[in-house]
Amino acid sequence: MGDNNLNVEFLSFSERPIKAIEIMMLYTDVGWWEERKEQDIEKMLNQEISVGAWKDDTLIGFARAISDGKFRAYIEDVVINSTFQKEGIGTKLVSKLLEELSHIDVISLFCEEHLIPFYRENNFKYTKSQFVMHRK
Repeated sequence: MGDNNLNVEFLSFSERPIKAIEIMMLYTDVGWWEERKEQDIEKMLNQEISVGAWKDDTLIGFARAISDGKFRAYIEDVVINSTFQKEGIGTKLVSKLLEELSHIDVISLFCEEHLIPFYRENNFKYTKSQFVMHRK
């Protein structure tokens, strides 16, 4: 690990609001969601729990969750600027998001297979008893 994560702050959206353009820059950096529009991301931010990782005045990480407010939450879009990946920032970002979700009974997420070890280290359990289904 380098020293990139020195002076990184992990703040909830209520502690430091995040602008849609800042999230779009992260998505672009990692090659995600080029079709998402700024106004749609603004709308998304108003409907969920989210946290950011800030180095100086730059958003370098973002994570969000969708929730019913009591029983279930679903974590989405844990994204770290490529320059700062593998520095422990993702773990701290997920930890901050889980603090924000501590009142929720069950927290779930979808991830690519290579990310299963990361989420296991963050106390998530892989289950074969449920299947992911999408409709689009």
